[in-house]
Amino acid sequence: MVQSWVIRTHSSINPLLQAVDFLMRHASLLLLSHDHHHGLALALRCRKQGLGQIKPMGAEGLRERAKEFLEFYRANLMAHFKAEEAVLFPLMRQQVAGCADMLDQLVRDHEQLRRAMPQLEAGTGLAKLIFDLGDLLERHIRKEERELFPLFEAHVDTAQAEVVGAKLKELLNPQT
Repeated sequence: MVQSWVIRTHSSINPLLQAVDFLMRHASLLLLSHDHHHGLALALRCRKQGLGQIKPMGAEGLRERAKEFLEFYRANLMAHFKAEEAVLFPLMRQQVAGCADMLDQLVRDHEQLRRAMPQLEAGTGLAKLIFDLGDLLERHIRKEERELFPLFEAHVDTAQAEVVGAKLKELLNPQT
């Protein structure tokens, strides 16, 4: 199956890191994980903005965060969702018995995020909407990183993973 590597750092080596595990993804999933990294940072800012914990606060801050979310959606998430739904999810349905419910939920998450964009553009109900979008985006990314990707790495052979990686790269970086 696909190889991934775990690097463990322990407090005896570096006391500041205190047993942090870093999972290095198979190369075929790195573009998706890269988007996830930026998505998690955005999700945190959205939740904090929705709670009024970061500046600028109030309507100005909410409008800034809505603009940031829309830009990230257009620049990253649209292609990201398309790539997952066209390449990764169909392969997972074929290769991994019992993951259909998880994949169905991930697709519903994509749809929920897509459906929220017009309201975000309209600028109505931003505090709750931005908080909820941040919460949904974080939960979605965590599910993929903690559950879906490990299943991929455990059940998909190296040759198939490389094909998936090439197809994902085509969809996520069409100019290269």
